[in-house]
Amino acid sequence: MKKEKGFFITLEGGEGTGKSTQVAALAAFLEDKGLDVVVTREPGGTPEGEAIRNLFTQRTDDMEWSPMAECLLMFAARSMHIEKTIKPAMNAGKVVICDRFTDSTRAYQGYGHGLDLSDIEIIRDISIQSFAPDLTFILDMPVEIGLARAKGRLADDGTGEDRFENMALDFHNRMRDGFLDIASKHRERCVVVNAGRDIDEISKELRDVAAERLGIA
Repeated sequence: MKKEKGFFITLEGGEGTGKSTQVAALAAFLEDKGLDVVVTREPGGTPEGEAIRNLFTQRTDDMEWSPMAECLLMFAARSMHIEKTIKPAMNAGKVVICDRFTDSTRAYQGYGHGLDLSDIEIIRDISIQSFAPDLTFILDMPVEIGLARAKGRLADDGTGEDRFENMALDFHNRMRDGFLDIASKHRERCVVVNAGRDIDEISKELRDVAAERLGIA
């Protein structure tokens, strides 16, 4: 099956909610249905975006980004990501699945760090205009559980991307509340998913919703 127009799906949520696992499972399902799928992530998705990811996630003792600087970095990477990866794939009729997108900037830098949400929207309008996902899954669970999972993962993979896992609990609770507030304001696009369940149950929910939105059996 080949769609005439592409479709853009994002997965959002706090640390340790299982986004990467569910991205891979959803991509495999859609590919089995005959769709062309591109999997990507933010920050990242292009050489420029990956370079910004390294700046952003691997902190040093003498380097700390302000919330505004973080926001600008995110949208710089996102602008390149859209133009070089996402739009070309969608124009070719592919389904793009992205681990994090603009909602993460709103939740992290806005709700979490206190950057004015209206400022974030101004930067969004300038850098990517109204470009937005067709469907967003927000994986939700209590932050204490998610952080325990995330820290266990970091101990195993050695990536060094620990900047947000080490933030205070209050920050993560504000961020979680932010994702849920975003979902309540964008009900036509966002689906909140209980990420505390069995992985297969979560995957089935994502498959069912995506299949319905895409019009596939």
